[in-house]
Amino acid sequence: MAASLQLSPGGGLGRMIQNTEAMDQPVSRAGWPLRRLVLTAGLVVAVALGSSLYPSVRRWLAAERSVDLERVRLGEVVRGDLQRDVSVQGYTVAAFHATTFSPAGGIVKLEVREGDVVDEAAVLARIDSPELEHRVEQEHSSVASLEGQLERQRILASRTRLSNRQRVELSRVELDAARRAMRRAQQSRADGILNAVEYETAQDGLRRAELKLEHARQDAELETQTLEVEIRNHELQLERQRLVVVELERQVAELTIRAPVRGRVSRVEVEDHDAVLPNQPLVTVVDLSAFQVEISIPQAYADEVGAGTPALLTVAGVTVPGLVKSVSPEVESNHVKGTVAFEGAAPEGLRQNQRVSTRLVLESKPAVLKVPRGPFLDEGGGRDAYVVRGDLAVLSPIEIGSMSVSEIEVVSGLEAGDRIIISDTARFEKASKIFLRR
Repeated sequence: MAASLQLSPGGGLGRMIQNTEAMDQPVSRAGWPLRRLVLTAGLVVAVALGSSLYPSVRRWLAAERSVDLERVRLGEVVRGDLQRDVSVQGYTVAAFHATTFSPAGGIVKLEVREGDVVDEAAVLARIDSPELEHRVEQEHSSVASLEGQLERQRILASRTRLSNRQRVELSRVELDAARRAMRRAQQSRADGILNAVEYETAQDGLRRAELKLEHARQDAELETQTLEVEIRNHELQLERQRLVVVELERQVAELTIRAPVRGRVSRVEVEDHDAVLPNQPLVTVVDLSAFQVEISIPQAYADEVGAGTPALLTVAGVTVPGLVKSVSPEVESNHVKGTVAFEGAAPEGLRQNQRVSTRLVLESKPAVLKVPRGPFLDEGGGRDAYVVRGDLAVLSPIEIGSMSVSEIEVVSGLEAGDRIIISDTARFEKASKIFLRR
C-alpha cells in the first residue's frame, strides 16, 4: 500500500490512505454449494414433517372442540354378563336382641354391666320381692288345707259306703226271712190250716222285704256316686291350688333374671338396688352370633325388591352373599326399610350398627354388550356417546338397556372393542367431533 506524508495547513502531520489494495485477499467460491445443501435438507425435513402431521392437523381443523386425552376417561365396550343392581347402605343389627323385664315389683340387684359378654342362662340380675314370696307361703298353706279336706272326704266316703253295705245286707236278710215265711204260709194254706188273711199278710211281708232291699241298693249306689263327685271336686280344688303354687314358684324363680342367649349386654335400663315395678325393662342382651343387615331401599326400586332377592354385602372390604329376608310395606322419607340375612356364616368381627355396603341384584343378563358406567349418561341421557376414532371422538347415537351400579348394557350403536368417553361430556356442548390431544 502506498502512502504519503504531508504537512497540514495547521502545521500538523497527517496520514492519507489512498486505496485498500494492499489489504484485500482473494476468497474462494467453494462454500456456496454446502450452504445450498443444508438449506435443501432442511426443506426436505420440513416437507416430510408437514406430510406426517397433515392428517392430524386436518382432523384438528375438522374438530369443533379439542381436549387433552389425559383429561377424559375412556371405557371399552366388551361382551359379558351384566347384573342390574342397586346400591344401598345398611347397618348390621342383631337378628335376636332380647330385653328382660321385671316379673314383679321389688328391689333389683344387678350382676352385669353394659358391654359384658354373657353365656346363655347367665344371671343378669336378681329381684327381691317380699310380697311374692309371702303369697307363695300362703298358697302352700291353702294346698295343705285342701289336702286335709280331701282326706276327710275320702274317710267319709268309706264310712258311708260301709253303712250302705250294712243296710243292703240287713235288707237281704229280711228278704230271706220273708221268703221262708211265705213258703210256710203256702204249705199251711195247702194243708188248710191257714186262713186267707194270714196268707195275704205273709205275701205283703215278702213284697215289703223285696222293695226294701231294692231301695237299699239304689240308695247305696246314689250315695256312692255323690261321694265320688265330692271327692273329685276336692281333688280338682287341690289340683287348681297346686297349679297356683307352681305358677307362683315359677314367678319366684323368674326373680333371678337370666340371659336368654349367649351374647353381649347392650343396655342396662336401671341402677343397682333400684325399686322396680312389674314389667319394667331391665337388661338387653344382643346375640352377636346372628347378625342381619337393615337396609334403606329407594322407593323407585321398592317394587322390584322382595323376599328372596339376592344381595352382595361388603364388610371391611370382603364381599359375601346375602338374601333379602323381608321388606316393610311402609314408605318413610321416600325409602322403604328391609332386612338382609347372610347366606352361610357371617364375617367375623361384626359389631352392632356397623355400616355395610349392599348391592341388591334385581336382574342378571348373560353375554350382553356392556360398558363401564360414567357421568356421560347425565348429559346424553343414554341416547348418544363420543366414540373414539383415532385422534377424534365422534358423537354417535346409541341405545342403552339395563344399568347396574358400575356397568351399562349397550343395545345398539356400539360394537365390542369400541371405546367411548365415559367422563363428563357437558363441556363439549354436543359438538359432533372432539380432537383428543396426546
